[in-house]
Amino acid sequence: MTRLLPFPIASASVLVLWLLLNQSLSPGHILLGGAVALVGGWALSALDPPRARPRRLGLLFRLAVLVVADIVRSNVAVAGIILDFERRRSPGFVEIPLELRDPYGLAMLACIITSTPGTLWVDFNDESGTLTIHVLDLVDQTEWVRTIKGRYERLLLEIFA
Repeated sequence: MTRLLPFPIASASVLVLWLLLNQSLSPGHILLGGAVALVGGWALSALDPPRARPRRLGLLFRLAVLVVADIVRSNVAVAGIILDFERRRSPGFVEIPLELRDPYGLAMLACIITSTPGTLWVDFNDESGTLTIHVLDLVDQTEWVRTIKGRYERLLLEIFA
């Protein structure tokens, strides 16, 4: 059964998404969506992703609350930067040394940083563990290092360590 459906949850999610996007439960859409879901599951199996091993799932809720609050706060800050035409922005790059090495933890950190307005994940050096981000209005580089390491990396290390 695992050869036919190596990732049943992912395949079922693709089928449901297909049906929702097409807004139809006709047999043709169910059949075509099922075929797409099967092929998608096989393609994911060919990539041979590592197993995710989150340890403390309760911290995911705490992390989600922090991220939502930071996204709202950043939206307000970026709107202020954009609407203040007189003020000069000082964009820049920040290099942050990370202890986090779990691929799923790094993927979550990339999503958090990139979804927060005003910041962008630029590069991660595997060998040195250095993350490079771009900040729209860089005022204090050490504050960014402290924020990423203290707010996000610490929780992700607890979740995926």
